[in-house]
Amino acid sequence: FVVTKLREAGAVLLGKTNLTEWANYISNDMPDGYSSRGGQVLNPYGPGVLEVGGSSSGSAAAIAAGFAVVAVGTETCGSILHPAEHNSLVGIKPTVGLISRSGIIPISHSQDTAGPMARTVTDAAILLGALTGIDENDPVTGKTEGLGHTDYLPFLDADGLRGARIGVVRSRFLAECDDEEIALYEAAIEKLREAGATVIDAVTIPTENAKWDRQVLVHEFKVGVNAYLKTLPASYPIRSLQDVIAFNQAHEEQALLYGQELLVESERTSGTLTEPEYLANLLFDLEMTQKQGLDAVMKEHELDALLYPGSTGYAIPAKAGYPSITVPAGYTSAGKPFGIMLTGLAFQEPTLLRLAYAYEQATRLRVAPSMTTA
Repeated sequence: FVVTKLREAGAVLLGKTNLTEWANYISNDMPDGYSSRGGQVLNPYGPGVLEVGGSSSGSAAAIAAGFAVVAVGTETCGSILHPAEHNSLVGIKPTVGLISRSGIIPISHSQDTAGPMARTVTDAAILLGALTGIDENDPVTGKTEGLGHTDYLPFLDADGLRGARIGVVRSRFLAECDDEEIALYEAAIEKLREAGATVIDAVTIPTENAKWDRQVLVHEFKVGVNAYLKTLPASYPIRSLQDVIAFNQAHEEQALLYGQELLVESERTSGTLTEPEYLANLLFDLEMTQKQGLDAVMKEHELDALLYPGSTGYAIPAKAGYPSITVPAGYTSAGKPFGIMLTGLAFQEPTLLRLAYAYEQATRLRVAPSMTTA
């Protein structure tokens, strides 16, 4: 569906990029940007030194390096936002359902979505509008009727921060940043104020320290993989997650440099999504991220968006299925890109784009990487 929409919009498709293998859902120890087929993706701002981010690693590196104008990444939990920030890009993780997932192998159908990656907010907005639509092969897109847009450019407003209410998130998220990143975050907050935003500093998501786990992913991954592989032609020998595991074991030297414990863990589930543990965790995630989490803090402070340092806050909105956008916000002395992330409630992409565009236009901090060949 996504490819069809791109072609309908007149896009020229230049190629595919190197994903962190199985969207980094194969091993606990695999580095972002590595796959046994494609090797290691490098960050154009500092190959071999700076983390490239993942799992849409190649998509981010390619756009940062200027190989194409935009790319489509996919995200379960940070896989667009994280590499976008690390490569000084704009990344949009949209509301789950805004963009069809048909043809995409999901880790979690509850959380997975495609989304734009670009060097500017304008380019990301253009791509987002081209990708939206209701797809009969992905029923969740039906909930977007009347909520999505095919053109997001009208929402871009250079004065869009004036009067906006933005809640600054600190607490444990800021603890993930070093001193230089904290200074860049403070500078971004001050710029928001200068641009006319009302900054509520600091706000706390009531459930941010809840006992989160990955059981929803563990159970849904097997179902998603098996459903996809069954659609392949009968001549294909790999028909299930169990077949994938067996193939990897038979080609261990090439395929299992970092192991596959996450695949094995998922294979142990029934594949029926009827386990009490799964159902309880799914309900817990939705309740704690939506009603008791993001909904609660946004309502309490009457916020237009939450602001996070870097891409540190991607997990809670990912579980909620809510949208986020990351925008370049400077560089450390070592040249490491830093960004800020804005999160809103379901289908608030227009608001997030308005705020992100206004910040981008007020700062214009992105600098292209300086790449040389050996």
